[in-house]
This record gives sequence, C-alpha cells and structure tokens, in this order.
Amino acid sequence: MSGGALGIEIVLVFFLPLFLLHRYGHFRKQHPLVLFGTLLSWYLCFLIVFILPLDVSTTIYNQCKIDNEKPRDPSSDLFNQTSNSSVFPTSTPKVCHKPWSYIPDGILPVFWRVVYWTSQCLTWLLLPFMQSYARSGGFSILGKIKTALIENAIYYGTYLVIFCSLLIYVAVHPQWQLTWQGLQTISIAAANTWGLFLLVLLLGYGLVEIPCLYWNSSRHGYLLAKTYFKVAKLATEKSDAEENMDDAMEEVANVNESVGYSHPLRNNIDTILRKCPMEIQEKMVRLNTEDSEDESTQRTYPSKRSLVKLHKQVIYAGQRHSQTQVQWAILLEEAFHLEDVCKNETSASHQFVHSFPSSQPPGWLGKYLYTPTIEWYWECVLRQWCYRLLALLLSLLSVAVVWSECTFFSTHPVLSLFAIFIQLAERDYNYLYIEMACFVTILFLCVCVYSTVFRIRVFNYYYLVPHHQTDAYSLLFSGMLFCRLTPPLCLNFLGLIHMDSSISHQQRIETAYTTIMGSMRLLSFIADGFYIYYPMLIVLLCIATYCSLGTRCLNLLGFPQYISQSDDLTSELVEEGRELIRRERRNRQRSEDGESRKRVWRERYGEQRNVRRNRNGYSELKDNDSPSDSSDTAQLTWRESWDHTGLLQDVDTTSLDPSDSPTQRYAGGRYLSLASSRTHNDV
Repeated sequence: MSGGALGIEIVLVFFLPLFLLHRYGHFRKQHPLVLFGTLLSWYLCFLIVFILPLDVSTTIYNQCKIDNEKPRDPSSDLFNQTSNSSVFPTSTPKVCHKPWSYIPDGILPVFWRVVYWTSQCLTWLLLPFMQSYARSGGFSILGKIKTALIENAIYYGTYLVIFCSLLIYVAVHPQWQLTWQGLQTISIAAANTWGLFLLVLLLGYGLVEIPCLYWNSSRHGYLLAKTYFKVAKLATEKSDAEENMDDAMEEVANVNESVGYSHPLRNNIDTILRKCPMEIQEKMVRLNTEDSEDESTQRTYPSKRSLVKLHKQVIYAGQRHSQTQVQWAILLEEAFHLEDVCKNETSASHQFVHSFPSSQPPGWLGKYLYTPTIEWYWECVLRQWCYRLLALLLSLLSVAVVWSECTFFSTHPVLSLFAIFIQLAERDYNYLYIEMACFVTILFLCVCVYSTVFRIRVFNYYYLVPHHQTDAYSLLFSGMLFCRLTPPLCLNFLGLIHMDSSISHQQRIETAYTTIMGSMRLLSFIADGFYIYYPMLIVLLCIATYCSLGTRCLNLLGFPQYISQSDDLTSELVEEGRELIRRERRNRQRSEDGESRKRVWRERYGEQRNVRRNRNGYSELKDNDSPSDSSDTAQLTWRESWDHTGLLQDVDTTSLDPSDSPTQRYAGGRYLSLASSRTHNDV
C-alpha cells in the first residue's frame, strides 16, 4: 500500500475543517474568499497533525534498515545493552517489517514543504490582509484594498524590523555563512519561537481546563448555576446589542432621508440598506419615496468618509445583534433542559419528561431507541459517571504531558513517558501501536490548544460563535492562530518522543518534517535554551489555571467571571439569571397554553360546523388558506345563520359580500326580510 494511506488521509481530513467551517461560518452570507482562506488554513493544519504519525513510523522503518546494513562493533553492542536510548539492545539483526502505511522516499519532504510554506504565507501575509479587507467599510474593491494596506503597514513593518535584526545578528558572527538555507532557518526559528511562546500559554490553560470541564459537566447543580450566570451576562450583552442596532438604524434613517435618489451617494446608501433587516429596508424605502415628492426640503448631505464609517458600524451592529439573539435562544434551551434534568432526578417512573414539547417531530431514533426511559437513565444516571471517567482519563494524560514537558531533554535516562512508550513499541516494530500512540498524544495536545482557541474571547473583536454566527474577522483570525500554533506544537511533540535530534542529541535519522524545519544548530541560544527550558513554565500556568488566577483578575478588572457561589457578584448574577429563566418559562408556558386552547377550540367547533353542514345538506369545504376559499366559507357561514328562519331558501345571496360594512349587511338583511314578507302576503 505504497502511499495509499497518505492519499486516503489527505481526502478524509478535508471533511473535518469543512464540518467546523459549516458549524461556525455561513456559506451563503460570507464572502467566498473568506471561506476559502479559513478552510485552507484549517485544512493544512489538520493535515500536519494527521500525517505526522505516518512520518514517524516511516522514519523508524528507515532507521531499522540503516542499523541492519552497517556492521556492528561488539564493544558498542555492550554499550547499547546498558543504554536506555538505544533502540536495538542486542547485536542480533532483526528483520525490518515494512509498515502498512509506508510512504516512499521523496514524497514526504515535498509534501511538508508545500504544506508548511503555504500555511506560513497564509498566516503572515494573506490572512491579515483579508482580515482588514473583510472588516473595512468601503464601498468598492479599491477602497477596501487601500484601507487594508494602511492598517497592515505597521503590522508588516514590525516583521521587517525583526527580520532585519536577525540578519544583523547573524552577519556579526563570521562563523555563520549567510546562505538561502540559513535565511530559511532563521525565518522558521523566528516563527516557531513566537508560536511556542503562545503555545505554552494556551496548552497550560487547556491541560487543566479540559479535564475540569468534563468533571464539572457531571455536576448538574454546578452546570445549572453557571448557566444562570451566563444568562444574566448574555441578557446585558443582548440589551447592548439591541441599543447599538437601534442607534445604527437611526443614523441610517437620517442619512436615508437626506440623500435622494438622484444624488451621487445614493448607491452607497443602498449598499448600507442591504445590510439592514428586511423590515427596516422596506420602511426606509417607503419613507424616502414619500419625502422625495417634496423637493423644497432643505437637506444636509453626508460625506463619503462618514458613510464608510456608518457602513462599518451597521455591519458590526448587525452581526452582534444576530449573534446575541441566536445565543439567547440556545442558552434558554440549555437552561430549560438542565432544569428538567434536576426535576426528573427524583422521578419514580424513570421516564424523562420535558417541560416543553419539541418543535420538531421525533425521528426513528427517538421513537425506537432513545425512548423516555433510556433518556432518563442517560441524563440522570449514566451521563455523570461517563463524564467523571472521561475527566479522570484526561487528567492522567495531562499529568503525563506536564511531566514529559519538564523532562523531555533528558536522554540518559529517558524520563519522558511518551518517549518510553514509543521506544518500547519500536523494539518490536509494532507500527500500528506507534502510529496510534503518536496520534492519541498529538490529538490530545491539539484538543487542549485548539479548544482554547475556539473558546477564547478578546472582547467582541475575536469570538467564535457556533450555529453559523461567527463573523469573517474571527474566522480569519482563528486560521492565523492555527497556522502559527501547529508547527511548534508538532516540533514539541517530536521532542517529547525523542525524534528531534537537535534536542535529544541522538545519532539517528530525522523525520521528513524535521528536515523541512531546518537545523536549529544555527541558532544555538534558541535550540539549547528557549526550546528546552521555556516549556517548563507550563507547570506554573497549570497551577495558575487550577487556582483560577486569570479568572479572578478579570473579575477584579470589571469583567464578570463565574468563580463560585460564595462570591457576592457571582451569586447576584446567578439569582438574576434564575429570575430571567423563570420569566422566560412563564412566557413560553402562556404561549404553549394559548396555542393548545386554539387547537382545542379549532378541533371542537370545526367538527360541530362540519356536522351542521352535513345535516343541512351542504358539502364539506376543504381547509385552504387562499382568499377565494376563505370568502366562500364566510358566505356559507353567513347563509347558515339566516337559514334557521327559512328566509334564504329562494333568495340569491351571491350579490352579498361578507366583506361589506355592518350597515351594508344590515341593509341586505332588511331587503331580504322585506322580500320574504311580500312573498308571504302574496300567498
């Protein structure tokens, strides 16, 4: 299966970023270039994560062939038997079994070179420009490009200063030859140093937060209190978003009234109006049509710069308003569900009962497999124990990562747990175990780092919101973070398993990924200092995260964070959120009761009307929402009301319109009465 595993993974990995982009982005509303840039950056980063275990197994197989080809020295064999770093402890040559996922020579170096440099060009050049372009309020392509170039001038200038400083540092050392390969190494070292600095911060937070998250998810009381806290915070954000939306719409209305259809800036006004809600667009178009008849009105025309600013304000206000509305609906459903779980825990029937029926009909899974009884056992009994078990397993992995990060530089003896596991499997050439161990390790590291990227919030500028509510700026920013974090994360992983010779100092071939990264020997102060000792700070970050130091600091700075029920501010917000949920529950209950009463009345009196029609000899009408059918039904009902007196048996009622005024109906009824009386007199 030469290269088949590589091709299969390249195809299958594509669906993971596509699914995430569908969850967070909006394929119809957002610009295709924004979607393409985000998808490409996520895809390249996930490719590195999934293909790297194949690179490790292929490298181990190539190392086995080299070790069996070269002659062995008995003295070196005696030394290898006592060395923990030796992969082959005996002098007996072993048969090198080719791994099932073996990749031929020459493919991986080209693959890594394309993936790495494409991702670096995206994160340092294209994505920042696309961010400014997507966030610009310009009305033309040239205007947006000009704004993006101005905003990124300082950004690119900083990179140029840093790169020139590194060139000067290398030039003053004559033992270093400044070649093209050396420039590539300097660039890679600078990018990985910045990425490693950010990686340790996010990894230290994720290693503690991910196990705690699942452990707290097993505590229904804690989850419910935290949900109340979120409701109180989101209510404030929702109110602010509505106020900002109203202010923006008020400014748009003023500008819309001042600029007529014949003005040169009218096209820009129409562009702004298309970003407004549909009902506001129709209202403003109607008002502008009425005002256009009066040409004598004195008007103050806005400037082009003010319209650009207003356009940007409308885009931002619309996005925030839509995000808060969707989050509010989701958070209400979550709060109602948690309250139902707490109520059903004491249920003697062992059947889960929902407060409000689902708006969608249950599928075959809900009818036959996920029954109310199974739902009760899962929500009230099994779920909390499964989450606790998962939290314990993740805690063990976190402890192993922290220990290995502090000891991976030690090769005699080998202290890194992941290096020990890989070397034990390497002796038996168990390539499947090697790939699975590498994949689980690097996947756990990525979950800790990437989950922090998805959960972090920098005020309202960067915030990934699910259910298609993430704006273009946040999507592109997440792609930048992924491209900057993934290469140093993979290098750190290779150091943990002692597959990076610049850190482990072992005489063995390197992986194809490491050869693309370049030899860090060129910058010894980074390879021997920063890359080895800086990851040890992860211990302090884990302790700070466990003690909630960052949360407490944000709380002191005026950004409310959930700490515990004993905190005064937290308890106040929890009570406020509980009261908001009660109010929403009462509103929904009244709405449900009203709908049920309407449904009962419709069913009851609809049957009586059908019976009366059949008794009087009228054909049963089909329910239809068309205007003609509704008018026919109204005429028939009106005719039935007069038919009890027997006055309408021989009278043509087609000329009577049920939409007439009461006076006209009265006149028609009087005419019918007079006509009937004349008929009786004649008789």
